Amino acid sequence: MGGIDPATLDEQQLLRELESIHRTRHETLLYGSPDALSAHNVRMAELEGEYLRRHPLRQVAPGRTREGARSRDG
Repeated sequence: MGGIDPATLDEQQLLRELESIHRTRHETLLYGSPDALSAHNVRMAELEGEYLRRHPLRQVAPGRTREGARSRDG
């Protein structure tokens, strides 16, 4: 759709791209055209997919799991 193939980005570039797209997410959701939101969705999925491919064993905070959330609530 647009942008550089995430697989070709080095780690720092990938993180910068992720930070940028997450920073603009809320505004795009609220004020972007349907085409802009669609493009944002596609690009975010590409970047996040690449991050997850590179870091399949990334650390997950216990509070960010269903079990952790339930223990907070109950």
